Amino acid sequence: MAKLGLHTFAAAPVWDVGTMHALLPKLNQHKVRALEIPLLRPEEIDVDTTRAFFEETGLEPVCSLGLPANLDVIADLQAGLDFLRPAFEVTRAVGASSLSGVTYGTIGRTTGAPPSDGELDGTCRFLEQAARLAATFELQLGIEPCNRYETHLMNTGAQARQMCETVGADNLFIHLDTYHMNIEEASFADGFAACGHWLGYVHLSESNRGVPGRGTIAWDAVFRALAGTGFGGIVTLESMNHVDPDIASGLAIWRPVAEPADDVIDAGLPFLHEQSSAAGFRLD
Repeated sequence: MAKLGLHTFAAAPVWDVGTMHALLPKLNQHKVRALEIPLLRPEEIDVDTTRAFFEETGLEPVCSLGLPANLDVIADLQAGLDFLRPAFEVTRAVGASSLSGVTYGTIGRTTGAPPSDGELDGTCRFLEQAARLAATFELQLGIEPCNRYETHLMNTGAQARQMCETVGADNLFIHLDTYHMNIEEASFADGFAACGHWLGYVHLSESNRGVPGRGTIAWDAVFRALAGTGFGGIVTLESMNHVDPDIASGLAIWRPVAEPADDVIDAGLPFLHEQSSAAGFRLD
């Protein structure tokens, strides 16, 4: 049985415990079991207050990030590790068991060409070292394939699996996102199946980054495919309803994705429960 999560961006551009406390009645009503914290600037997270919030509520913390634009981990592997170390420290300190996202590159950075052998080799070398560092914190490290307009390094579940196999780290997993899958995969079933046992986390994101059910994602196909894999992890509603300015440009967020904004939670969460149940994909 899987758990339903909610990304902070559905409610606020940054992690804020006060905002989440105010949302607790809705989170409980809609059976949200996990909250995703973006760690774009790990030093801004109030670790003690955040950990206390999760201990008090029983919700599960999940952490994610995309590497900042000033980093090129292929050219300077150590700089990337130096950035990830405090993120791993915060992830561990708030009680999460994994850090995932675009942990291998910068959202919105492309070369205009397919990835070279040197880029792929350099990315794998970085992920090997990053996974090793994550293991020292007893953490799992996730990699999220993104669409061709946000990265040229990894776009599909099959490419992510190949990278996991090349790196060979036991604590590496694949984090798929229906927004990107809708662009890159032949089908949701093919994309999820291609990951094999490396599939560890899923973003449920509408085609327009807004309210689930008000775009073109075939949600029945998404949940049938997940049911077919036997996936029992966390599936998180991700909407760019509120987005941190550090990644808004890379994500090409130029206008509101949901109006009224409250509909992401008020309409989106019940819709996901309805669709998953109809497809035989059980949410706790």
